[in-house]
Amino acid sequence: MPVRPTAAFTPLLALALAATTLTACGGGSGSDPDTVKVSFKQSTDNSIKVMDTYLADIRKQFEKAHPGKKVELVPIKAPDSEYYTKLQQMLRSPKTAPDLVYEDTFLINSDITSGYLKPLDPYLAKWPDWNRFIDTAKAAAKGEDGKTYGVPDGTDTRGLWFDKGTFAKAGLPADWQPKTWKDVLTAARTIKQKVPGVIPLNVYTGKPVGEAATMQTFEMLLYGTNDGTTDPLYDKNAKKWIAGGQGFEDALAFVETVYKEKLGPDVSDALDPNVMTRVRGEWLPQGKLGIALDGSWLPQDWLPGSGHEWPEWSKKLGLAAMPTQNGQAPGKVSMSGGWTWSIPAKAGNPDLAFEFIKTMQTKTNAQKWYVANSGIAVREDVAKDPGYATAQPGTTFFTDLVKHTHYRPAYPAYPKVSTAIQEAMEGVTTGDMSVDEATGNYVDALKDATDNQVVER
Repeated sequence: MPVRPTAAFTPLLALALAATTLTACGGGSGSDPDTVKVSFKQSTDNSIKVMDTYLADIRKQFEKAHPGKKVELVPIKAPDSEYYTKLQQMLRSPKTAPDLVYEDTFLINSDITSGYLKPLDPYLAKWPDWNRFIDTAKAAAKGEDGKTYGVPDGTDTRGLWFDKGTFAKAGLPADWQPKTWKDVLTAARTIKQKVPGVIPLNVYTGKPVGEAATMQTFEMLLYGTNDGTTDPLYDKNAKKWIAGGQGFEDALAFVETVYKEKLGPDVSDALDPNVMTRVRGEWLPQGKLGIALDGSWLPQDWLPGSGHEWPEWSKKLGLAAMPTQNGQAPGKVSMSGGWTWSIPAKAGNPDLAFEFIKTMQTKTNAQKWYVANSGIAVREDVAKDPGYATAQPGTTFFTDLVKHTHYRPAYPAYPKVSTAIQEAMEGVTTGDMSVDEATGNYVDALKDATDNQVVER
Protein backbone atom coordinates (compact mmCIF):
# COMPACT_ATOMS: atom_id res chain seq x y z
CA MET A 1 0.00 0.00 0.00
CA PRO A 2 1.59 3.26 -1.02
CA VAL A 3 1.87 6.08 1.42
CA ARG A 4 -0.66 8.25 -0.30
CA PRO A 5 -2.19 11.53 0.79
CA THR A 6 -5.76 11.21 1.83
CA ALA A 7 -9.03 13.01 2.29
CA ALA A 8 -10.83 14.05 5.43
CA PHE A 9 -13.90 12.15 6.57
CA THR A 10 -17.22 13.70 7.49
CA PRO A 11 -19.32 13.28 10.65
CA LEU A 12 -22.16 11.98 8.47
CA LEU A 13 -19.92 9.24 7.10
CA ALA A 14 -18.84 8.43 10.63
CA LEU A 15 -22.45 7.90 11.68
CA ALA A 16 -23.23 5.88 8.58
CA LEU A 17 -20.35 3.51 9.22
CA ALA A 18 -20.64 3.29 12.98
CA ALA A 19 -23.00 0.36 12.90
CA THR A 20 -20.68 -1.79 10.80
CA THR A 21 -17.41 -0.74 12.38
CA LEU A 22 -17.49 -2.37 15.76
CA THR A 23 -17.41 -5.81 14.23
CA ALA A 24 -14.24 -5.04 12.25
CA CYS A 25 -11.94 -6.21 14.96
CA GLY A 26 -13.84 -8.89 16.80
CA GLY A 27 -13.11 -8.97 20.53
CA GLY A 28 -11.11 -6.31 22.28
CA SER A 29 -7.34 -6.37 22.45
CA GLY A 30 -7.33 -7.15 26.15
CA SER A 31 -9.26 -10.40 25.78
CA ASP A 32 -6.02 -12.43 25.57
CA PRO A 33 -2.85 -11.18 27.30
CA ASP A 34 -0.68 -13.35 25.04
CA THR A 35 -2.09 -12.06 21.74
CA VAL A 36 -1.24 -8.72 20.14
CA LYS A 37 -3.90 -7.45 17.73
CA VAL A 38 -2.49 -5.41 14.85
CA SER A 39 -4.92 -3.37 12.76
CA PHE A 40 -3.85 -2.04 9.37
CA LYS A 41 -5.22 -0.58 6.15
CA GLN A 42 -5.60 -3.26 3.53
CA SER A 43 -5.53 -2.15 -0.09
CA THR A 44 -8.89 -2.07 -1.85
CA ASP A 45 -7.04 -3.34 -4.94
CA ASN A 46 -7.00 -7.12 -4.54
CA SER A 47 -3.82 -7.36 -6.61
CA ILE A 48 -1.87 -5.24 -4.09
CA LYS A 49 -0.72 -7.44 -1.19
CA VAL A 50 2.40 -5.55 -0.11
CA MET A 51 1.32 -4.78 3.46
CA ASP A 52 -0.30 -8.20 4.00
CA THR A 53 2.86 -10.02 2.87
CA TYR A 54 5.14 -7.82 4.97
CA LEU A 55 3.09 -8.17 8.17
CA ALA A 56 2.79 -11.94 7.73
CA ASP A 57 6.60 -12.13 7.70
CA ILE A 58 6.90 -9.87 10.77
CA ARG A 59 4.32 -11.99 12.61
CA LYS A 60 6.39 -15.11 11.93
CA GLN A 61 9.55 -13.41 13.23
CA PHE A 62 7.77 -12.05 16.31
CA GLU A 63 6.16 -15.33 17.32
CA LYS A 64 9.47 -17.15 16.92
CA ALA A 65 11.28 -14.59 19.11
CA HIS A 66 8.47 -14.50 21.71
CA PRO A 67 7.44 -18.12 22.47
CA GLY A 68 3.85 -18.38 23.65
CA LYS A 69 2.86 -15.02 22.16
CA LYS A 70 0.60 -14.70 19.14
CA VAL A 71 -0.11 -11.98 16.59
CA GLU A 72 -3.60 -11.48 15.19
CA LEU A 73 -3.68 -9.34 12.05
CA VAL A 74 -6.84 -7.27 11.72
CA PRO A 75 -7.09 -5.83 8.20
CA ILE A 76 -9.50 -3.00 7.46
CA LYS A 77 -10.31 -3.06 3.77
CA ALA A 78 -11.77 0.32 2.96
CA PRO A 79 -11.10 3.52 1.02
CA ASP A 80 -9.04 6.04 2.96
CA SER A 81 -11.85 8.16 4.38
CA GLU A 82 -13.77 5.08 5.53
CA TYR A 83 -10.60 3.62 7.05
CA TYR A 84 -10.23 6.67 9.32
CA THR A 85 -13.83 6.45 10.40
CA LYS A 86 -13.71 2.73 11.15
CA LEU A 87 -10.45 3.16 13.02
CA GLN A 88 -11.84 5.91 15.22
CA GLN A 89 -14.89 3.80 16.04
CA MET A 90 -12.62 0.96 17.12
CA LEU A 91 -10.45 3.21 19.26
CA ARG A 92 -13.35 4.45 21.38
CA SER A 93 -13.87 1.30 23.41
CA PRO A 94 -11.59 -1.21 25.18
CA LYS A 95 -13.85 -3.91 23.69
CA THR A 96 -12.87 -3.02 20.12
CA ALA A 97 -9.52 -1.22 20.40
CA PRO A 98 -6.66 -3.26 18.88
CA ASP A 99 -3.18 -3.16 20.42
CA LEU A 100 -1.54 -1.50 17.44
CA VAL A 101 -2.98 0.71 14.71
CA TYR A 102 -1.77 2.23 11.46
CA GLU A 103 -2.21 6.02 11.62
CA ASP A 104 -1.90 8.53 8.78
CA THR A 105 0.11 11.57 9.91
CA PHE A 106 -2.60 13.62 8.18
CA LEU A 107 -5.09 12.82 10.95
CA ILE A 108 -2.99 11.60 13.86
CA ASN A 109 -3.49 14.84 15.81
CA SER A 110 -7.25 14.41 15.65
CA ASP A 111 -6.88 11.05 17.39
CA ILE A 112 -4.36 12.48 19.85
CA THR A 113 -6.72 15.34 20.75
CA SER A 114 -9.58 12.87 21.16
CA GLY A 115 -7.49 10.90 23.64
CA TYR A 116 -7.47 7.77 21.49
CA LEU A 117 -3.69 7.22 21.44
CA LYS A 118 -1.07 6.44 24.06
CA PRO A 119 2.12 8.55 24.30
CA LEU A 120 5.11 6.38 23.48
CA ASP A 121 7.87 8.45 25.12
CA PRO A 122 8.53 5.98 27.99
CA TYR A 123 9.09 3.20 25.41
CA LEU A 124 11.11 5.36 23.02
CA ALA A 125 13.47 6.48 25.79
CA LYS A 126 14.59 2.85 26.24
CA TRP A 127 14.82 2.01 22.53
CA PRO A 128 18.25 2.82 21.02
CA ASP A 129 16.96 2.57 17.43
CA TRP A 130 14.81 5.68 17.94
CA ASN A 131 17.99 7.75 17.59
CA ARG A 132 18.29 6.46 14.01
CA PHE A 133 15.05 8.15 12.90
CA ILE A 134 15.30 11.53 11.16
CA ASP A 135 13.93 14.52 13.06
CA THR A 136 11.36 15.59 10.47
CA ALA A 137 9.74 12.15 10.57
CA LYS A 138 9.72 12.16 14.38
CA ALA A 139 8.01 15.55 14.35
CA ALA A 140 5.18 14.22 12.18
CA ALA A 141 4.07 11.92 15.01
CA LYS A 142 4.21 14.52 17.78
CA GLY A 143 1.21 16.02 19.47
CA GLU A 144 0.82 19.66 20.43
CA ASP A 145 1.75 18.55 23.95
CA GLY A 146 5.24 17.66 22.73
CA LYS A 147 4.77 13.92 23.30
CA THR A 148 5.27 11.33 20.56
CA TYR A 149 2.32 9.12 19.61
CA GLY A 150 3.65 7.01 16.76
CA VAL A 151 6.69 5.42 15.16
CA PRO A 152 6.91 6.33 11.46
CA ASP A 153 7.39 3.48 9.00
CA GLY A 154 8.56 5.63 6.12
CA THR A 155 7.67 8.83 4.39
CA ASP A 156 7.12 10.07 0.86
CA THR A 157 8.21 13.01 -1.25
CA ARG A 158 6.86 14.60 -4.40
CA GLY A 159 8.27 15.84 -7.66
CA LEU A 160 7.73 16.07 -11.40
CA TRP A 161 7.51 12.92 -13.50
CA PHE A 162 7.90 13.52 -17.23
CA ASP A 163 7.59 11.39 -20.36
CA LYS A 164 10.90 11.30 -22.22
CA GLY A 165 9.26 10.32 -25.51
CA THR A 166 6.88 13.27 -25.38
CA PHE A 167 9.75 15.58 -24.43
CA ALA A 168 11.79 14.37 -27.41
CA LYS A 169 8.88 15.07 -29.77
CA ALA A 170 8.44 18.53 -28.24
CA GLY A 171 12.16 19.32 -28.52
CA LEU A 172 12.52 19.51 -24.74
CA PRO A 173 15.66 18.20 -22.98
CA ALA A 174 15.84 14.60 -21.71
CA ASP A 175 17.55 15.90 -18.54
CA TRP A 176 14.90 18.59 -17.91
CA GLN A 177 15.26 20.31 -14.54
CA PRO A 178 13.01 23.40 -14.34
CA LYS A 179 14.22 26.27 -12.16
CA THR A 180 10.96 28.24 -11.81
CA TRP A 181 7.19 27.80 -12.14
CA LYS A 182 7.48 29.62 -15.45
CA ASP A 183 9.79 26.88 -16.73
CA VAL A 184 7.17 24.24 -15.86
CA LEU A 185 4.40 26.15 -17.65
CA THR A 186 6.63 26.84 -20.65
CA ALA A 187 7.33 23.12 -21.06
CA ALA A 188 3.59 22.35 -20.80
CA ARG A 189 2.78 25.00 -23.43
CA THR A 190 5.44 23.56 -25.72
CA ILE A 191 3.95 20.07 -25.40
CA LYS A 192 0.47 21.42 -26.12
CA GLN A 193 1.74 23.09 -29.29
CA LYS A 194 4.02 20.36 -30.61
CA VAL A 195 2.55 17.05 -29.36
CA PRO A 196 -1.21 17.14 -29.90
CA GLY A 197 -3.21 14.39 -28.20
CA VAL A 198 -1.00 14.36 -25.10
CA ILE A 199 -2.11 15.99 -21.84
CA PRO A 200 0.72 18.47 -21.18
CA LEU A 201 0.57 18.67 -17.37
CA ASN A 202 -1.45 17.05 -14.61
CA VAL A 203 -1.91 18.77 -11.27
CA TYR A 204 -4.58 17.33 -8.98
CA THR A 205 -7.36 19.73 -8.09
CA GLY A 206 -10.75 20.03 -6.42
CA LYS A 207 -12.77 18.21 -3.78
CA PRO A 208 -13.21 14.85 -5.58
CA VAL A 209 -9.53 13.92 -5.07
CA GLY A 210 -9.43 15.38 -1.58
CA GLU A 211 -6.07 15.71 0.10
CA ALA A 212 -4.24 14.88 -3.13
CA ALA A 213 -5.34 18.28 -4.44
CA THR A 214 -4.29 20.09 -1.28
CA MET A 215 -0.98 18.40 -0.68
CA GLN A 216 0.29 17.29 -4.06
CA THR A 217 -0.62 20.45 -5.90
CA PHE A 218 -1.53 23.42 -3.77
CA GLU A 219 0.96 22.95 -0.96
CA MET A 220 3.73 21.98 -3.40
CA LEU A 221 3.12 25.43 -4.88
CA LEU A 222 2.42 27.39 -1.68
CA TYR A 223 5.50 26.13 0.15
CA GLY A 224 7.59 27.23 -2.83
CA THR A 225 6.47 30.86 -2.64
CA ASN A 226 8.83 31.89 0.16
CA ASP A 227 12.35 31.01 1.30
CA GLY A 228 11.32 27.78 3.00
CA THR A 229 12.18 28.96 6.52
CA THR A 230 8.62 29.81 7.59
CA ASP A 231 5.34 27.96 7.18
CA PRO A 232 3.06 29.84 4.75
CA LEU A 233 -0.07 28.04 5.98
CA TYR A 234 0.26 28.13 9.77
CA ASP A 235 2.02 30.60 12.07
CA LYS A 236 3.55 28.41 14.77
CA ASN A 237 4.53 31.33 16.99
CA ALA A 238 1.09 32.90 16.98
CA LYS A 239 -0.57 29.45 16.86
CA LYS A 240 -2.89 30.76 14.16
CA TRP A 241 -3.69 29.88 10.56
CA ILE A 242 -2.59 32.30 7.87
CA ALA A 243 -5.44 33.93 5.97
CA GLY A 244 -4.63 34.02 2.27
CA GLY A 245 -1.75 36.30 1.27
CA GLN A 246 0.21 36.76 -1.94
CA GLY A 247 1.69 33.26 -1.92
CA PHE A 248 -1.77 31.73 -1.54
CA GLU A 249 -3.08 33.75 -4.47
CA ASP A 250 -0.05 32.93 -6.61
CA ALA A 251 -0.54 29.19 -5.98
CA LEU A 252 -4.20 29.46 -6.98
CA ALA A 253 -3.24 31.46 -10.06
CA PHE A 254 -0.92 28.64 -11.17
CA VAL A 255 -3.79 26.15 -10.97
CA GLU A 256 -6.07 28.59 -12.79
CA THR A 257 -3.50 28.97 -15.59
CA VAL A 258 -3.17 25.21 -16.09
CA TYR A 259 -6.88 24.75 -16.67
CA LYS A 260 -7.66 28.10 -18.31
CA GLU A 261 -5.00 27.49 -20.97
CA LYS A 262 -6.05 23.84 -21.31
CA LEU A 263 -2.62 22.61 -20.28
CA GLY A 264 -4.17 20.00 -18.00
CA PRO A 265 -6.73 17.22 -18.46
CA ASP A 266 -10.30 18.09 -19.38
CA VAL A 267 -11.95 19.58 -16.31
CA SER A 268 -14.40 16.66 -16.15
CA ASP A 269 -11.44 14.25 -15.99
CA ALA A 270 -9.56 16.39 -13.49
CA LEU A 271 -12.57 16.37 -11.17
CA ASP A 272 -13.12 12.63 -11.48
CA PRO A 273 -12.42 10.89 -8.13
CA ASN A 274 -10.59 8.15 -10.08
CA VAL A 275 -8.15 10.50 -11.82
CA MET A 276 -5.22 9.27 -9.68
CA THR A 277 -5.80 5.72 -10.87
CA ARG A 278 -5.91 6.94 -14.46
CA VAL A 279 -2.61 8.82 -14.09
CA ARG A 280 -0.78 5.74 -12.78
CA GLY A 281 -2.58 3.03 -14.68
CA GLU A 282 -3.35 4.67 -18.02
CA TRP A 283 -1.99 8.11 -18.86
CA LEU A 284 1.65 7.64 -17.85
CA PRO A 285 2.13 4.01 -19.02
CA GLN A 286 0.38 4.75 -22.33
CA GLY A 287 2.35 7.93 -23.06
CA LYS A 288 -0.74 10.14 -22.81
CA LEU A 289 0.67 12.55 -20.20
CA GLY A 290 3.70 14.81 -20.57
CA ILE A 291 4.33 16.00 -16.99
CA ALA A 292 2.80 14.77 -13.72
CA LEU A 293 3.22 16.51 -10.37
CA ASP A 294 3.02 13.37 -8.23
CA GLY A 295 4.52 11.21 -5.53
CA SER A 296 7.47 8.92 -4.91
CA TRP A 297 5.23 5.86 -4.48
CA LEU A 298 4.07 5.53 -8.10
CA PRO A 299 6.47 2.66 -9.00
CA GLN A 300 4.79 0.36 -6.49
CA ASP A 301 1.89 0.08 -8.94
CA TRP A 302 4.28 -0.90 -11.74
CA LEU A 303 6.34 -3.57 -9.97
CA PRO A 304 6.09 -7.29 -10.85
CA GLY A 305 3.06 -8.87 -9.25
CA SER A 306 1.24 -5.58 -8.84
CA GLY A 307 -1.31 -6.34 -11.52
CA HIS A 308 -0.24 -3.21 -13.39
CA GLU A 309 3.32 -4.18 -14.32
CA TRP A 310 5.30 -1.64 -16.32
CA PRO A 311 8.94 -2.76 -16.26
CA GLU A 312 10.03 -0.06 -18.74
CA TRP A 313 8.93 2.87 -16.57
CA SER A 314 12.42 3.88 -15.50
CA LYS A 315 13.50 4.15 -19.14
CA LYS A 316 10.37 5.94 -20.28
CA LEU A 317 10.06 8.50 -17.49
CA GLY A 318 12.35 11.22 -16.19
CA LEU A 319 12.33 12.90 -12.78
CA ALA A 320 12.72 16.54 -11.82
CA ALA A 321 12.36 18.41 -8.55
CA MET A 322 9.50 20.88 -8.26
CA PRO A 323 11.15 24.30 -8.33
CA THR A 324 10.39 27.22 -6.07
CA GLN A 325 8.26 29.96 -7.61
CA ASN A 326 11.03 32.22 -8.88
CA GLY A 327 14.02 29.94 -8.34
CA GLN A 328 14.73 31.47 -4.95
CA ALA A 329 16.63 29.45 -2.34
CA PRO A 330 16.46 26.62 -1.55
CA GLY A 331 15.48 26.13 -5.22
CA LYS A 332 13.45 22.95 -4.69
CA VAL A 333 10.31 22.11 -2.77
CA SER A 334 8.63 18.89 -1.68
CA MET A 335 5.86 17.86 0.68
CA SER A 336 5.93 14.74 2.82
CA GLY A 337 3.33 12.67 4.56
CA GLY A 338 3.51 9.15 5.78
CA TRP A 339 2.08 6.73 8.29
CA THR A 340 2.96 5.70 11.82
CA TRP A 341 2.37 2.74 14.06
CA SER A 342 0.54 3.86 17.19
CA ILE A 343 -0.75 2.22 20.36
CA PRO A 344 -4.36 2.99 21.30
CA ALA A 345 -4.96 4.48 24.74
CA LYS A 346 -7.40 1.60 25.41
CA ALA A 347 -5.13 -1.17 24.11
CA GLY A 348 -5.09 -4.22 26.37
CA ASN A 349 -1.49 -5.23 25.60
CA PRO A 350 0.52 -2.04 25.00
CA ASP A 351 3.88 -3.50 26.07
CA LEU A 352 3.52 -6.41 23.66
CA ALA A 353 2.44 -3.96 20.94
CA PHE A 354 5.65 -1.97 21.31
CA GLU A 355 7.68 -5.16 21.10
CA PHE A 356 5.96 -5.77 17.76
CA ILE A 357 6.91 -2.24 16.63
CA LYS A 358 10.52 -2.98 17.55
CA THR A 359 10.44 -6.14 15.42
CA MET A 360 8.99 -4.24 12.46
CA GLN A 361 11.50 -1.45 12.81
CA THR A 362 14.81 -3.25 12.92
CA LYS A 363 17.11 -1.87 10.24
CA THR A 364 16.67 -5.00 8.11
CA ASN A 365 12.87 -5.11 8.37
CA ALA A 366 12.48 -1.36 7.88
CA GLN A 367 14.59 -1.57 4.73
CA LYS A 368 12.48 -4.46 3.43
CA TRP A 369 9.35 -2.36 3.91
CA TYR A 370 10.73 0.78 2.25
CA VAL A 371 11.75 -1.22 -0.82
CA ALA A 372 8.52 -3.25 -1.06
CA ASN A 373 6.35 -0.16 -0.56
CA SER A 374 8.34 2.22 -2.79
CA GLY A 375 8.70 4.25 0.39
CA ILE A 376 11.30 6.76 1.49
CA ALA A 377 13.53 5.83 4.42
CA VAL A 378 13.08 7.66 7.71
CA ARG A 379 16.00 5.82 9.31
CA GLU A 380 19.30 7.46 8.47
CA ASP A 381 21.17 4.16 8.60
CA VAL A 382 18.87 2.70 5.94
CA ALA A 383 19.06 5.84 3.79
CA LYS A 384 22.85 5.43 3.68
CA ASP A 385 22.71 1.72 2.83
CA PRO A 386 23.67 1.02 -0.82
CA GLY A 387 21.19 -1.87 -0.89
CA TYR A 388 18.36 0.57 -0.26
CA ALA A 389 19.59 3.26 -2.63
CA THR A 390 19.95 0.87 -5.58
CA ALA A 391 16.87 -1.29 -4.92
CA GLN A 392 14.68 0.69 -7.27
CA PRO A 393 15.21 3.45 -9.85
CA GLY A 394 14.26 6.84 -8.44
CA THR A 395 14.90 5.93 -4.80
CA THR A 396 17.96 8.16 -4.48
CA PHE A 397 16.23 11.04 -6.26
CA PHE A 398 13.20 11.02 -3.94
CA THR A 399 15.28 10.37 -0.81
CA ASP A 400 17.43 13.40 -1.62
CA LEU A 401 14.28 15.54 -1.64
CA VAL A 402 13.77 14.86 2.08
CA LYS A 403 16.12 17.74 2.91
CA HIS A 404 13.84 20.10 0.95
CA THR A 405 10.57 18.73 2.26
CA HIS A 406 7.79 20.14 4.42
CA TYR A 407 5.15 18.44 6.54
CA ARG A 408 1.59 19.68 6.72
CA PRO A 409 0.54 21.52 9.89
CA ALA A 410 -1.44 18.46 10.98
CA TYR A 411 -3.37 20.09 13.81
CA PRO A 412 -6.97 19.09 14.53
CA ALA A 413 -8.41 21.83 12.28
CA TYR A 414 -6.30 20.82 9.28
CA PRO A 415 -8.86 18.53 7.59
CA LYS A 416 -11.34 21.43 7.44
CA VAL A 417 -8.63 23.81 6.23
CA SER A 418 -7.72 21.31 3.53
CA THR A 419 -11.33 21.07 2.36
CA ALA A 420 -11.51 24.86 2.12
CA ILE A 421 -8.37 24.86 -0.05
CA GLN A 422 -9.88 22.18 -2.32
CA GLU A 423 -13.03 24.30 -2.77
CA ALA A 424 -10.93 27.32 -3.75
CA MET A 425 -8.96 25.20 -6.23
CA GLU A 426 -12.13 23.78 -7.74
CA GLY A 427 -13.52 27.28 -8.18
CA VAL A 428 -10.57 28.45 -10.29
CA THR A 429 -10.32 25.12 -12.13
CA THR A 430 -13.89 25.30 -13.43
CA GLY A 431 -13.66 29.04 -14.01
CA ASP A 432 -16.60 29.67 -11.69
CA MET A 433 -14.45 31.91 -9.49
CA SER A 434 -11.61 34.34 -9.98
CA VAL A 435 -8.50 33.97 -7.84
CA ASP A 436 -9.67 36.89 -5.69
CA GLU A 437 -13.12 35.38 -5.19
CA ALA A 438 -11.73 31.94 -4.39
CA THR A 439 -9.25 33.43 -1.91
CA GLY A 440 -12.01 35.44 -0.22
CA ASN A 441 -14.18 32.36 0.13
CA TYR A 442 -11.21 30.45 1.54
CA VAL A 443 -10.53 33.09 4.19
CA ASP A 444 -14.19 33.02 5.27
CA ALA A 445 -14.15 29.21 5.44
CA LEU A 446 -10.83 29.27 7.30
CA LYS A 447 -12.25 31.54 9.98
CA ASP A 448 -15.22 29.23 10.44
CA ALA A 449 -13.03 26.12 10.53
CA THR A 450 -10.59 27.50 13.09
CA ASP A 451 -12.92 29.54 15.32
CA ASN A 452 -11.35 32.68 13.87
CA GLN A 453 -7.84 31.66 14.92
CA VAL A 454 -6.31 33.39 11.90
CA VAL A 455 -3.64 35.96 11.20
CA GLU A 456 -3.70 38.22 8.13
CA ARG A 457 -0.75 38.30 5.72
